[in-house]
Amino acid sequence: MKRREFLHRSAVLIAGASLVTLAFAKIEDINDAINKSGRQRMLSQRLAKAYLQLGQGIDVYRTRKILASSIASFELQLADLLAFAPTAENKQLLQSMQQQWGAYKNLLSAADPNPVASKELMRMSDEMLALAHGATLQLEKYSGTSGAKLVNISGRQRMLSQRMAKYYQALQWGVAPADALSKLEAARKDFVAGMQLLSTAPANTAQINDGLALAQQQWLFFDNALRQFGEPSAKPQDKLLLLNNVASSSERILEVMD
Repeated sequence: MKRREFLHRSAVLIAGASLVTLAFAKIEDINDAINKSGRQRMLSQRLAKAYLQLGQGIDVYRTRKILASSIASFELQLADLLAFAPTAENKQLLQSMQQQWGAYKNLLSAADPNPVASKELMRMSDEMLALAHGATLQLEKYSGTSGAKLVNISGRQRMLSQRMAKYYQALQWGVAPADALSKLEAARKDFVAGMQLLSTAPANTAQINDGLALAQQQWLFFDNALRQFGEPSAKPQDKLLLLNNVASSSERILEVMD
């Protein structure tokens, strides 16, 4: 594909994805439910990432918008998923998520981000992720189709992009748990495996393949920044540049995978 055509399609894909992210409607079918439930997994990590970025003064204007829109999105989608819940088991798990969400939201909306609160935030973000992941797997099982599995995997890629960024920002701020590096590496391996699986899916269209190509391109920038964590020769200005690169690249991958 010619460079000009590739860039044009990339712009269309990102613009369309942004519209999808902002369009909230009642859930129409099981695949829509799986997509929204998968988006809850992503938001659980994106919220923590945004909080950590604010604490370090990273792209403050945009990060504040990300935090506010992610809080609103999580609440709207949770209400939609509760209304749609196809089984008693799924509804019960979503009700547990609703209870946990109150405490998580309060922490996110409290005073300016600080290192002490950030350590609690890391724990709560992982708990929220576990609940959202469980609910998504329930929906995939209820559907019982191969298409549902692909929707789930693609949605998981969104989450992994935010999870890697979350752990990176936490490590840079010194608020990460002891196993943060190993969890970041596990998320990196899962993301690479997911991209491989999606790129070989028989159901892929030309538009999907273009989107995956763009995601792979952004992944190279993102992965390069991630791998430079902790380099002793890094100057303060270089460290800030890497922090901003991780913040922006994780958002671009998210837009494409959405």
